[in-house]
Amino acid sequence: MQSVTAGRPVSPPPAVRDGADARPRRGFRTDIEGLRALAVLLVVLWHAGVPFVSGGFVGVDVFFVISGYLITSGMVAEVAARGRLSLGGFWARRAKRLLPSSALVLLASLLLTYLFLPDIRWRDTAWDAVSSAVYVINWRLADQSVDYLAAEQAPSIVQHFWSLAVEEQFYLLWPVLLVAVAWVARRRGAAQPWFGRLALAVVGVLGLASFAWSVLLVQAEPGRAYFVTTTRIWELAVGALLALSPFRRLTGAAASASGWIGIAAIAGSAVVLDNSMPFPGPLALPATIGTALVIAAGPDIRYGPVAVLRVPPMQFLGGISYTLYLWHWPLIVAFTARTDDPGIVLPAAAVALSVLLAYLTSRFVERPVWHSRKLSVRPRVALAVGLACTALSVCAGVVFHLVTAVSPTGAALLNARGAAVLTPGDTGAGVPVNHVPSIVPEPAAARADIASVYADGCHGAADETKALRCTYGRSDAPFTVALIGDSHAAQWVPALQSIAERRNWKLVTYTKSGCPAMDALVATGADERPYETCVTWNRSLRSAIAEDRPNLIVTTSYTYSVYSNGRVLHGMQNRTALVEAMRRAWQGFAEVAPVVVVRDTPAPGRDIAECVSTHREQLTRCAVPRDKALAGIGPIQVDAAEGLAGVRVLDLNDAICPADRCAPVIGGVLVYRDANHLTATYARTLADRLDEQLRVATG
Repeated sequence: MQSVTAGRPVSPPPAVRDGADARPRRGFRTDIEGLRALAVLLVVLWHAGVPFVSGGFVGVDVFFVISGYLITSGMVAEVAARGRLSLGGFWARRAKRLLPSSALVLLASLLLTYLFLPDIRWRDTAWDAVSSAVYVINWRLADQSVDYLAAEQAPSIVQHFWSLAVEEQFYLLWPVLLVAVAWVARRRGAAQPWFGRLALAVVGVLGLASFAWSVLLVQAEPGRAYFVTTTRIWELAVGALLALSPFRRLTGAAASASGWIGIAAIAGSAVVLDNSMPFPGPLALPATIGTALVIAAGPDIRYGPVAVLRVPPMQFLGGISYTLYLWHWPLIVAFTARTDDPGIVLPAAAVALSVLLAYLTSRFVERPVWHSRKLSVRPRVALAVGLACTALSVCAGVVFHLVTAVSPTGAALLNARGAAVLTPGDTGAGVPVNHVPSIVPEPAAARADIASVYADGCHGAADETKALRCTYGRSDAPFTVALIGDSHAAQWVPALQSIAERRNWKLVTYTKSGCPAMDALVATGADERPYETCVTWNRSLRSAIAEDRPNLIVTTSYTYSVYSNGRVLHGMQNRTALVEAMRRAWQGFAEVAPVVVVRDTPAPGRDIAECVSTHREQLTRCAVPRDKALAGIGPIQVDAAEGLAGVRVLDLNDAICPADRCAPVIGGVLVYRDANHLTATYARTLADRLDEQLRVATG
């Protein structure tokens, strides 16, 4: 996944250590135990920032294949022995095996959040914990991966539960599928032969469909593709196909060679891949097929990789791989939450402690519950224990949200003047200081301090192709202002709403995330893929403006790279393309009404709300140099507007960053809600200045 800042979600969790719960100890596979150790090592080292393991997230693919193999092997054995599958027994074994340890770590993660993480993360962590407890966190993260508002937020302390969610969904659905196959096989009169053939065919088709979908989605929406279950089923299916295959075990030199080739494929993927590459899709094939080759090589080949996989340290780590995965990420996040440069010591300490806690959890929680005779002979009790663990985790998340909710005090609201304190005679009002008596909005609530267009459902998401409208102010007003552009245009809605109310205007908004109102194909996402829906949206926007005929058009945008002739432009080529794209668009709009371009706001380049939440008594640590913050698209906008009839540029940045360093809090108001968007509260305090400049611009 993502090295926390790189755009790939957080990494994969280990699959369960023993997919086939019913297997006797004499069937224990030291090679698979060693594979688990290798997989969890890759994930942990990658999360700890160890060099040369940039693709350590492939550890999850290893675990998926192992789970698919062991779960399916156990079911095949049960059908062979009993002629049927017991769904209740299977789910009871999974519940007692997985849920007690995961509930313990979820509770501990909430405690670590309260003790070590800035309060801005508390609300999201609470709901992440609830989603993790019911194993749908991967779908929540998939939605957030395409949520423009959440794109730059720090990863959740329980984000690693996403792949456990994939596993649990697999455990719920896979046995149902195989029970259906077994039922059809019995109808044929020969359960065992028909079961194997039908299962092989069904799993093969399902796996191919999932792989095809993975290839498609990883190109269209790589963030979502990483998390969703549908793009991962094929990896579990690879293990299942191996379990169902009549040729699942190799022998002799072929086994030895395939085993080492498999290890090389896994290790090579971990070294060569990185989180900027679209994944899973085809790039997951080497690690996935490599894992299957190691399993197929078996545990008994003299010169195979099992010689390395069965050494005591690997067996120890394999034995605690599930609990080690559970513990390592929350501890790394907690240990490094309040430092900009964690270095080596803090992640290393977190990993060392996670090994200790993993062993203790395995020894005193996981194994006692797993080996409980009472739970083994009473599946309903085992299910009840699992459900109780889930309920406890859900309740803990809800309670955590309720007790940590924040709201500004009356005094704080009274003192929240924002840009109004910036008077010509007070040169120090916008200078960064270490401490202020109160802040509005509270950093913990800053993410929700956004323009009303989001709640009103008229700010277009990434897949939106139609220019949606929101109307504010007098619907029958003789003067209409149209606000067009991306989220940096949308951040001016609070100020324009205030102006519209006092001047009896009608304000109509047409905004879309990450989509500037310009005549060009721009790149989007960390992988800089062409933003095709933005082009379609701009066509819709031009039609809407021509139809609505506003009296004034206001626009602005964030910085973008133009996608041209199959590549992303950079440097002067991109600057030239942006100027031309803006001029073409603005000339067209100016034929309808005068165009006012609000020069883009300073971009601090760091999450100011999180920084303020972390350094409440050292706010100067969150200040950034003015020249750096203003080095974005603003100068390009000025150049693009030069000489265009009917186009004017307004600049309010002296009221946003009035000093040599941009203060995170001005007049008791938090200026930014993330790394580049104004809080709605601060934008609202700019209404008087914007109104004054609009009067001048419009005569």
